[in-house]
Amino acid sequence: MSTPLNTPENLTAKPGKIMLVGLGPGSNDHLTARARAAIAEADTIIGYVTYIRLVADLVAGKEVIKKSMTEELDRAIEALERARQGKKVALISSGDAGVYGMAGPTFEVLFQAGWTPDSAIEVEIVPGASALNTCAALVGAPLTHDFCAISLSDLLTPWPTIARRLDAVAYADFVVALYNPKSGRRTQQIVEAQRLFLRHRDPQTPVAIVKSGYRPKQRIELTTLEKMNEAEIGMLSTVLIGNSNTFIQHGLMVTPRGYANKYAVEDGERNTHAGEQAGRSLSTGLNGWMAAIQQSGRSAAELAAEYRLPEDYIAAVLQAELPAEDEAACE
Repeated sequence: MSTPLNTPENLTAKPGKIMLVGLGPGSNDHLTARARAAIAEADTIIGYVTYIRLVADLVAGKEVIKKSMTEELDRAIEALERARQGKKVALISSGDAGVYGMAGPTFEVLFQAGWTPDSAIEVEIVPGASALNTCAALVGAPLTHDFCAISLSDLLTPWPTIARRLDAVAYADFVVALYNPKSGRRTQQIVEAQRLFLRHRDPQTPVAIVKSGYRPKQRIELTTLEKMNEAEIGMLSTVLIGNSNTFIQHGLMVTPRGYANKYAVEDGERNTHAGEQAGRSLSTGLNGWMAAIQQSGRSAAELAAEYRLPEDYIAAVLQAELPAEDEAACE
């Protein structure tokens, strides 16, 4: 019979260890040295069957517990049970364990059991590259400016919550990585995501779709927001949607960092545009923008419409004292 979760005294019976291991994209070449060492150190390996298959050559001779896709809490409970027995457990996730991975559900189970960082059971998180990092590396440099990640899985998150997030980031012009975009039973979510993005984005916005990055069945397709649902998209795909400045050139998807706003590069030299200074905020940065709108004589409503910002925020800025100029900083 298994030990009840809510008995904190059992957490100190035999000091074990839980290692939450991020495998990265899954290829051995991209497995970190610490992840490899953690798997070697472990007595027990627990994970989704597909993830265990990715490191099959590293787990020979160990206790291996395979679980199905929707059994995340079961994996965490199994890890705690083995750690209570004094075993070292590697609970593996693809990508990074803290990005849509096993770190969250494991801590939920541990906290329910009364675990604290001072308990005898040690917990270590071993980071790995998440899908947005690895997929971006395969297609160019799409994440060079502000970006975010949204999962389209509504197995645990209500669709209105997901839709609000999609609409907000589309409006705010983030580069977006869509996780869990589509499955055999969930086919409409990616269609609705496209519908929301097209409310705010140019139909020609670049999109990259990467399936099984750095794995044997890797597939990359570059397309546009307008045509992205004509592409092959599944559960093993990550969809990268560019912002208004993202472009594709020579088969590479690139999002500019913004250097062209400040510098004109001629004859190999870096020259600032008129009114700009290296190491200082743009003339249209916070200080310059605040000064300009305060001197404009325009109403909060007019300025809010121009800058697509809340009117009450603009009204507060019009009344605010200008901040001191920022110090020179790395760009």
